[in-house]
Amino acid sequence: MASFIIEGGHPLKGDITPQGAKNEALEVICASLLTSDEVIIRNIPDIRDVNNLILLLEDIGVKVKRLSRNDYSFCADALNLDYLESTEFVKKCSALRGSVLMIGPLLARFGKAVIAKPGGDKIGRRRLDTHFLGFKYLGAEFRQVYNTDVYEIFAEKLIGCYMLLDEASVTGTANIIMAAVFAEGTTTIYNAACEPYIQQLCHMLNKMGARISGIGSNLLTIVGVESLHGVEHKILPDMIEVGSFIGMAAMCGEGIRIKDVSLKNLGNIPDSFRRLGVRIDVEGDDLIIPQQDHYSIESFIDGTIMTLADAPWPGLTPDLISVLIVVATQARGSVLFHQKMFESRLFFVDKLIDMGAQIILCDPHRAVVVGHDHNIKLRAGRMASPDIRAGIALLIAAMSANGTSRIDNIEQIDRGYEDIEERLNSLGARIRRE
Repeated sequence: MASFIIEGGHPLKGDITPQGAKNEALEVICASLLTSDEVIIRNIPDIRDVNNLILLLEDIGVKVKRLSRNDYSFCADALNLDYLESTEFVKKCSALRGSVLMIGPLLARFGKAVIAKPGGDKIGRRRLDTHFLGFKYLGAEFRQVYNTDVYEIFAEKLIGCYMLLDEASVTGTANIIMAAVFAEGTTTIYNAACEPYIQQLCHMLNKMGARISGIGSNLLTIVGVESLHGVEHKILPDMIEVGSFIGMAAMCGEGIRIKDVSLKNLGNIPDSFRRLGVRIDVEGDDLIIPQQDHYSIESFIDGTIMTLADAPWPGLTPDLISVLIVVATQARGSVLFHQKMFESRLFFVDKLIDMGAQIILCDPHRAVVVGHDHNIKLRAGRMASPDIRAGIALLIAAMSANGTSRIDNIEQIDRGYEDIEERLNSLGARIRRE
């Protein structure tokens, strides 16, 4: 197990460019299973979750070529379908959340898929019901292998239909889209997720020959086709990393430019930080966060306490709640955070409380932060990263704290952030991997 040793109190200054979007990468890499032609994907982040998914595709017979550090070629023309039923495959799936996105493409193209209950963050339940209900609407059958977390899904033929999803699940929507592209007739998905990652997946599939309309809305129409061909696709910048860098710049920065952020695909992320008083300037497709000795949390028009809550896109992504909480600890004023989606994601705040933050954890979903206005610095401490986003939030807290901190279990951070200590050290941070 690796750890970060962080010497706090060193200001950050300079330019930084976000990596490719992790969540989009997992989706579009799995989409390469839908064709026997070559698929080239560029700007793939070099991170643990994505690399493990690529290795898993190689295990089932996908021909993978690394064209450069962040560019890959995939060719799924000769898959070993027997391997899908092996104990080794099931074990690897159980350790990788992104493996669930293989179900839709495999079911669409080969009529069957085997998947284990996927691993990932310890942030509460992440149910698969939306995925399975979508497949059932299309005509698939599934069963849970007795006394295991393994599921077998099969269908002789998928038939297009109307479906109303029980929740706007991003991975569920992506999986159903990839299954429906080969379904006979027309599939209509209502209450679909419409995040930029889903839009990118749909655009990529359309370039491959799919017929998807309604892209960017929560009502998608998919007319089934018989086959897809190869394509070249470039992944968007990771909006969660952009938000993480905004948080770092607010807490520790002496002027940071975040380059090439794809501003139109950030939604309300910049405005969520502005509600905490963080100044963000826009120059072209770059964000500039100047040094801020003080930032004041807004209140609502009637004077009541500001509330920030996650919501399906274009609402605030739940992946940035942890970072926003850390930023609020040094703001002027108070704010209520409401994390609706996951019941364990706020539990990391006990580590911030140990560092001196004034936070009231109301229940598993709500926390009130009373900002210090930089009058009281956080204290250094030893902590462990419970998940990707809490990990980066704790790293931001440690960089702003007085003294030297240690964060264990940083493999969680590596799952979502490429070369994070090297990139931050180039801005002036003092982070050492041990």
